[in-house]
Order: sequence, then C-alpha cells, then structure tokens
Amino acid sequence: MGTSLVPLTPAAFLARAATVYRDKVAIVDGDRRFTYSEFFERSLRLTGLLASLGVASGDRVAALCQNSHVMLEMHNGVPMRGAVLVPLNVRLSESELSYIVEHSGSRVLIATAEVADLAQRVALATGIELVVAGEGGNYERLLATSQREPLPCRDEGGLLAINYTSGTTGRPKGVMYHHRGAYLQALAMAFHARLSAESVYLWTLPMFHCNGWCFTWAVTTAGAKHVCVRAFDAAAVWRHLDTEAVTHFSAAPTVLTMIAAAPEADPSVLSDRTVHAQTGGAPPSPTLLARMTELNIDVTHLYGLTETFGPIAINDWQSAWDELPTAMRAAMKARQGVGNVISERLRVVDMEGRDVPNDGRTIGEVVVQGNAVMLGYYRDDDANDAADFDGWLRTGDLGVLHSDGYLELRDRAKDVIISGGENIASVEVERMIDSHPGVIESAVVAAPDPTWGEVPVAFVTPSPNVVVSADDIIDYVREHLAHFKAPKWVVFGELPKTSTGKIRKNVLREQALLAGQLADRHDSA
Repeated sequence: MGTSLVPLTPAAFLARAATVYRDKVAIVDGDRRFTYSEFFERSLRLTGLLASLGVASGDRVAALCQNSHVMLEMHNGVPMRGAVLVPLNVRLSESELSYIVEHSGSRVLIATAEVADLAQRVALATGIELVVAGEGGNYERLLATSQREPLPCRDEGGLLAINYTSGTTGRPKGVMYHHRGAYLQALAMAFHARLSAESVYLWTLPMFHCNGWCFTWAVTTAGAKHVCVRAFDAAAVWRHLDTEAVTHFSAAPTVLTMIAAAPEADPSVLSDRTVHAQTGGAPPSPTLLARMTELNIDVTHLYGLTETFGPIAINDWQSAWDELPTAMRAAMKARQGVGNVISERLRVVDMEGRDVPNDGRTIGEVVVQGNAVMLGYYRDDDANDAADFDGWLRTGDLGVLHSDGYLELRDRAKDVIISGGENIASVEVERMIDSHPGVIESAVVAAPDPTWGEVPVAFVTPSPNVVVSADDIIDYVREHLAHFKAPKWVVFGELPKTSTGKIRKNVLREQALLAGQLADRHDSA
C-alpha cells in the first residue's frame, strides 16, 4: 500500500483544535468570546460568504483589520476557500492601500469598523467589493446566512498570502507565502514559545505584520487562547495581563519600552507567574531587558524578515549563561541567535559569496534558505533577481557569526529605517519630499529615538528664493504617505557628497544625532 501524503496547510490546525478543544475559549475580543468550535464554524461560514461574492480558488481577498476575531477568522476561512489572503497595514494611506489592492488583484476587501471610513475610500478608488465587520457593517449578517463552501488545499507549495513590504526600493513589494512554510513556521513558533493549551496569548503584535509572525496559527495549534488588543494601549496591556492571566505576547522593542514605562507597570501584577515575550526588529537594550525582568517578563530575541514568514532565527537561551555577569548576559541576550527548528543554518557571506569565519569580528551579509522563505516577490522580477544568491535569499543585513554559531547583526539593510517595528524606505520619503515645489533635493536617514527606536530625519536643500519651513515639508509628506513615514524633523542646507556626486548618508546619520537638539521635533507616528 502506497503512502498518501496530505498537503500541509495552516488552516488544518483549527479543524483539529475544534475537535480536541471544542468547548474551550479560543478568542477573547472585547466583550465577545468564542469557543474553538464556534471559531471553526465561523471560519467555515466565511468560505460561503466569500463564495457568494464570487471568490474562487486562487482569488485574492484583502483584509484591512485591527487585531480581532475577524482577522483570525480570515486567516483560516480565506485559505479554507482556497483563496489568497492579502493583509493590509492599517497605518498606510489611502493611496498606498489602493496601490496594494490593485497590484495584488484583490477581489474583496474585508475591514473592521475602526477603519471602515478608510476602507470605503479605498473601495471607491479601486472598485473592490467591501464587507465591513462591526457596528453598521454587513459581515455578521452575511456570515449568519452563509453555508459552508470550503475547497481543499491541493498544493502545499501554492500561494497562501501576499504580504506587502516597502523594502528598500520605496515601491511596495508583495511577499508570497506558501501553505507549507506557514504550517511549519506556526509549529516552530509554538515550539520555541513553549505554547500549550494552558497558554494565553495577548495580541500586541499586529496580525497584518507577517501574518502575526504566524502566531495567528501557532496559538491555535496549541489550543491556547487568543486575546485581541485592537489598538495598542499600555494600560490596556497591563489590564489584560492581570484579568486574562496572559502568559505570552510578541512586540517590537519600542512597544516593550512603552509597556515597561507605563504607570500601570507593577511587578506585583505578575507575582504569580512569568510572562514570556518575543521581540524583534532591533536588539533590546540591556536597560530594557533588566526592567522587563523586574516586571517578571522574560524576553526572547528573534530575527527575521517579511520574506521569512517572520522570525527565522531565535536567541535560543543556554542555561549556562545564567551564571554570567549581568552585562555579559544582556549582551548574549541581544544577539539574533540561530536558525529556528524548521530553518536551514544561517550563513554570513563576504562579497565573493564565501562564508565568513565564526570569529565574531568578520562582517558579511546574512543569507537564508529553507521552508520558511518566500516563494518570491509578486509580479516583480527585478526584485526577485536582486534577492537571489545561488538559491539563497539575500537579506541585505550585515552581521557576524560567533564561535558558538550565534548570529549578531552589525548593520541593517541599507537605508531602511525601522520605526516602531515598521519599515520605512528612505527613498520613498525622499521622492515625496523632492516633489515639493520648494525643494531641490533631499536625503532621509534614521536617528535614534527613545520611543520608536528610530525615526526618519530629512536633510533638505531648498529652492532659491523660496520660503519653505519644516512644517511645510512634514505636512506635505503626511498628506501623501502614512504619517509614521513623515520626518520627525527637518534640517535645511547643502547635502554632503562624494567626489562622484553621491550623497554621504553616513555623514548625515552623524549629523542627525545632533539635529534633534537643534530643531523642533514633530510627532510622525
């Protein structure tokens, strides 16, 4: 008798959980609670809702949703229908969202009530079918009258989701996820986070970001409880930590900083347990790690990209390191780590493509390969060619390997600004500033920020005989791009250049360290 292999798909985890944990609470979303059987039934009915709107196998379904039961249902119902999920960043502007909807070829847009007005404008601009969940919406009515119309997964290497990221070019790039990768990544996250049926996962990480690092499926895999936070608020996080007995959450270091600095932060809240937090995007500082430890929150550092389904590496902690001095222990904890359980080994290569020695000093580019790597960029051959390195994915990140095989990053992808966990392509902001009639040229670089980790700073050469202010530039960018992409402050003057005419951004980064003390700062988040 031959072996009949079943294609792997992350939606399969919900079907199992609905049997094993049938009456267990699966989702807490405000006043609403759903058991695993209800979660499964609603996801199945979503397949019928999509079918009634003409969604067939392979069609794209866009989601403009806050962290909610709706977004969790879409992470299961869309693939159950054989369709492709396109999660949208709720912080993007109307024009940016419209571009993504059109580029992905999405047929339906489902939005939560908090962003319904924005969704309406996008739908009007693109002609896409819109369904709104929540007050005044039609999602619940359509769901209640829908029948189950799932389509089986035929190809585990087929397209599951398209996640858009600005990358380094400024033009949004569609990162294509496959069923197999999301299935295995969900298992990896459940394993490394040590999730169990008794775990309670707080959704501080946006579900639209790398499909919530695949925790959207990992939590369900373990039969754990999803607790949704629709809009981040540090006070609400502490309330949920207490009332819902939260055991796990994921967040960028900037969010950890806000949680630690909140007036509600009190070690007594977690006196009965340790909460496990996963963080990525930038190394957590020793000061932050010490503060989180005081609050009984144990932080694990992860590393990954949108192109790798979220975390492809984990700082797998060794018990022997517990005895190290505090400063050395913090330094060990800030490293990016080793490949997760489903990834291939992490490589660091020099300009000729040779592996660098594991000496903790020789810098090279990080390249990755394996099941947790994207299929490629959707409709972008140039980006695919640029990212390929003999079958390995070029991350653009520079780092070193230590003697124990642990990776430590030394620089980020060139010119990408990571603010509050969001990537900002400097060239995109520069092009917008350069289109201002009062500007000759500009350069945008990152400056350290105690709240957001990094913020964009613009250096601008104004047109002669034209009066233009910092507020003019910032407001102009905000009018056309997401607010968090606007520069925090603006410095006017000639831009330093090399002998070949290239702008010396390394010099500007040094100047940006001082610019914040000399210019008015503007909240661009």
